[in-house]
Formats: sequence, C-alpha cells, structure tokens
Amino acid sequence: MLNVIIAVVVIILLTIGIVWLIDKFVPKKIKPVINLVLWALIIYLGYITFMSIYQEIKFNQLKEKRYITVIEKLQKVRDAQLAYKEVNGNYADSFDKLVRFVDTAQVPITQRRDTLVLDEERTRAFGGVETMKTLTLIDTLDYYSVKDSIFNGNASYKNMANVGVGKEGAKFDIKAGTLDDIPVFEVSVDKAVVLDGQEAYLIEKEKQAVSIAGVKGPKIKVGSMEEITTSGNWGKDLANEQ
Repeated sequence: MLNVIIAVVVIILLTIGIVWLIDKFVPKKIKPVINLVLWALIIYLGYITFMSIYQEIKFNQLKEKRYITVIEKLQKVRDAQLAYKEVNGNYADSFDKLVRFVDTAQVPITQRRDTLVLDEERTRAFGGVETMKTLTLIDTLDYYSVKDSIFNGNASYKNMANVGVGKEGAKFDIKAGTLDDIPVFEVSVDKAVVLDGQEAYLIEKEKQAVSIAGVKGPKIKVGSMEEITTSGNWGKDLANEQ
C-alpha cells in the first residue's frame, strides 16, 4: 500500500505542477476548463489516498478484535490439552476426545517431597555402615475439575473446536503426536478464515507478517508439530501469557 500512496502523492504533485504551467502559459479562454478538470483530478486522487489509508486502519482494528477472540479460545484449548496430558501422558488428537475429557476429568493436585531412607545395597557394600539415599515422593493432596478450573463450570468447552469469528462455521485444526518421543500438539486456524470478508490484498499481506508484534505467519496457532512448545505465535500486544 505504501507504494500506491507514494505513486498517488507523486501524481498529485505533478498535477499541481501542470496546473501552474497551464496558469502561466495556456490561453485564458480554455484555462478555466482545464484548471477545473485538473483540480477535480487532484481531489479525486486525494480521496483515493485517504480511503486507502482509512481502509487499512479499519482492517487493523477489526483484525485485532478478531485475533483477540481467537487467541483467548486457543489459550483455553491449550490449558485443556495440558490437563489432558497430565492425566493421560499425551495430548488429545481430536476435539471429541478433549471435550469428553473436560466434561468429566478430575486432575490430581500433587506435592513433591524428598525423604531419606536406608540404602540397603550400599550399606552392605560398606560392611554394615548405614548409608542413606534420597527418595522423591509425590503426594496427592486433592483433585480439581478441569471444567470448573478452565471454563468456570459453563458449557463453552463443548464449542472448543469453533473459531467463533470470521468465516461462518469454521473450526480449528487439531493435531497431536510425538517429536523425539516427547508429546506435542498444534491447534491452528488460517488467517484467511479469521479475516473472512476483508480485502484479499490486505489478508495476503497479513499472512506474510513476520513482526514479533501481532501474529507471525499465515496461521494463528498454539503449540507446534515441528518443535517442542506450548506457546502461541502471537505477541504480548494481543494476549497476556501466564
């Protein structure tokens, strides 16, 4: 868009220069008509420039509003996935599994503590000299409901798969597996889906974003199938990470 604005500004300046030349050298009889046409052109080009800037401003405002909605949903999906992994040892590879888990899951609240016990093998090796070793014990203190903890007890978890903004009926893509024997997951949606209804050139420009602010890349996503992370690809300007 910057190139377009520069081009329009250059045309406006050239037009103003032409007006000045006409005013100086063109016969008086036809001068008013030519001047009127050129000034109309200047006003038109100025309007186009203004609308180009204003359209992008409106796009950015709408984009931020929709992104925040999507990111808040992805954060809850991530929290549900982390709870799922704590109980099952891996991540859910479908929203059906995740919804069923949230509906009934009770996740243990644990406490780790170290204690000293007699190391019988080393004691024998040292001729009966008592030798101690440290054991880490995990005590279960209580359980918490995933539904109550993450979704405040309401039924919104049943619609975790729904993007909620942009293209009507759109759903998140969900994947899960392992990377170097470590569980990983990724939940994502294409920016074009979230920004549905906006100008195609603005959507394409946004999909190529690489800034650390906003959302990097063509998708909004949390987690990754290519690296071990549970972070999202958005900046702190759009969401507060805990």
